[in-house]
Amino acid sequence: MITGEQVKAARALLGWTRERLASEARLSRTAIGVCERGKEKQSDWITDAIQDALESAGVEFPEGEPPRLKSAPPK
Repeated sequence: MITGEQVKAARALLGWTRERLASEARLSRTAIGVCERGKEKQSDWITDAIQDALESAGVEFPEGEPPRLKSAPPK
């Protein structure tokens, strides 16, 4: 399960606004903000939708590390 800090960092990597992530995840901007603040528990499906949208855009979430952009496969 990703954290709010990871969501913010991933958005920054992509140069996305909350509005863009909300659109890509098919959620409200408010849901994105609640997730990023991390002060309220959200349904797992909301967090999963956010993570799926970010991963589809090329972000990976390595265990115990900050999010990063997926590297291109070796040629």
